[in-house]
Amino acid sequence: MKVLILGGAGMLGPYVVPLLAPHHELRVTDINPLPFDFAGEFRQVDVANFDQVMAAAEGMDAIINLSVLRQDRQLAFDVSTRGCYNMMRAAVAHGIRRVINTGPHFAVAGPTYERFDFALSPDMPPQPGTNLYALTKALGQEICHVFSEQYDIYVQTYLFYNFHDPATLTPGTDATPFSASWSNAMEIFLPGLAIDLATLPSRCEVFNVFTDMPHGKFSNEKAKRVLGFQPKDDISRLWHKVK
Repeated sequence: MKVLILGGAGMLGPYVVPLLAPHHELRVTDINPLPFDFAGEFRQVDVANFDQVMAAAEGMDAIINLSVLRQDRQLAFDVSTRGCYNMMRAAVAHGIRRVINTGPHFAVAGPTYERFDFALSPDMPPQPGTNLYALTKALGQEICHVFSEQYDIYVQTYLFYNFHDPATLTPGTDATPFSASWSNAMEIFLPGLAIDLATLPSRCEVFNVFTDMPHGKFSNEKAKRVLGFQPKDDISRLWHKVK
């Protein structure tokens, strides 16, 4: 499959690109050079630039959006929100039916949910709160949803938060209720590219991606059931108290 990756030089790219490269023909893009070795095609693309995204998507079978910018109000909107709009317009123009978007868990579960609820699923009504990062990503997610309702495009959105290296964990390391190892979390992209689109529950689906956590505050059941995601890598030291 020919896969366009937007934002390949960001936080997730160094893990996603090497995982997918042996299985798919990748066209990796970013506004910055890649900070890792990649023998395939690389293009310098600003996701906020519609013409650049449109040109990069030509001839592709799928798009994975890893792009993100958190700090600056205008740039965060241009990347996380306008970038999704440009991606979806390009998917329509080139007949690309498979899109994978990414974001933080609080694009759906903002402060109110996080503080007071239990067994939070990715299908609950979004409540991103007032966080700039969450808001711009939530707007992008809603743009993807609207496009999936109007066109024959299937969008999967993967929600992440904290990543860890099991080899370096020590008891007492801060644990959020949404954690996974880097390698295990990135494995979600392989079934996302392989799944028969007709078997997805709808044309726009959101998935929580994290390991099994003992408190059950969030639910990863949907990622297991629909995509066959299997939590692994022992990070249980995160929830062991230091004596």
